[in-house]
Amino acid sequence: MSAVVEQPPLPSTEPSERRAGTGALLRSELHRFRSRRFIQVLLGLAVLGWMAAVAIGLTAFGTPTAGDLAEARQRIEQEVAVQADLRQQCLADPGIPDRECPPEISASDFRVEDVVSKAPFDLGSAGEAGALGFGAAAAVLAFLIGATWIGAEWSTRSVVALLFWVPQRMKVMGVKLAVLVLASALVGVAAQALWLAMAGILNAVAGNGEALPGGFWGDLLSTQGRGVLLAVITALLGFGLANLTRNTGAALGIGFVYFAILETAIRILRPSWEPWLLSNNAVGLLIPGGVTVFVPGEVGAGGFQVQQEYLITNLQAGVVLAVVMTAVVAGGVVLFARRDIH
Repeated sequence: MSAVVEQPPLPSTEPSERRAGTGALLRSELHRFRSRRFIQVLLGLAVLGWMAAVAIGLTAFGTPTAGDLAEARQRIEQEVAVQADLRQQCLADPGIPDRECPPEISASDFRVEDVVSKAPFDLGSAGEAGALGFGAAAAVLAFLIGATWIGAEWSTRSVVALLFWVPQRMKVMGVKLAVLVLASALVGVAAQALWLAMAGILNAVAGNGEALPGGFWGDLLSTQGRGVLLAVITALLGFGLANLTRNTGAALGIGFVYFAILETAIRILRPSWEPWLLSNNAVGLLIPGGVTVFVPGEVGAGGFQVQQEYLITNLQAGVVLAVVMTAVVAGGVVLFARRDIH
């Protein structure tokens, strides 16, 4: 006769282990992202580019002296005199209808600030334009980061080694995407913060001192927010292309062929597709109110095709870009989950 001592069952630790596994994976991916040398180089070059832009801006803008303003007014008067002579010569020519002659202009039609060699910095008019420029630059940078983030994983085969630690492929891909979304959003926010810093420096050193127009900050922040959204979308698009091809260079090549060759061919051969081109929709997402493109319309009485305006709104642009990005990312994720990667 033998006695068997039964141990009480231990409490299940599966939920806590699962949480710990996800947290450890997230921390690991964040560390891997920060450690990517190429990403560090890209961010360093971006900072150097910002410093160069500030230096150029400090040399391009300045506070005009009384002599500069007097010289600018003299240039305006000379231009008005030249245009008046041209108009009189046109009106004196009996073979030219008066309606085709240049309009009459005066000195009040010109701004002295636009004529001086070093105009003061106008934050009210430059704020939105700067946000658009920095938003476009952040989108390009985010695309490169997204492509190299997963492309380097494939080239070094580290993604295969990672699956020995975390065999759940969808979890691995989900964490990588979450890290990229966070990083690209930070890139977009940092780009807009750098523009505000640059604008503040230029305004303090060479500003015109004029009051900002009503609603300036609300409109500016809205534009900057759309710039951050574009950075996230382009980062995911670059990630999706590199994940599909398993190569960073291939993803960049696809992007170059599309924007440099395919879109140009579409504009020539299928101009009616212009509202759906990615570049037009990227611009439409950034610019307040969207962007207007021209598409072929009905044929007029003279046999000529009339060009019609088509407004790509911010909403349409965001939806088009999001749909394309989702399709590319989803395709890569599905292949990653199903195909043999060994």
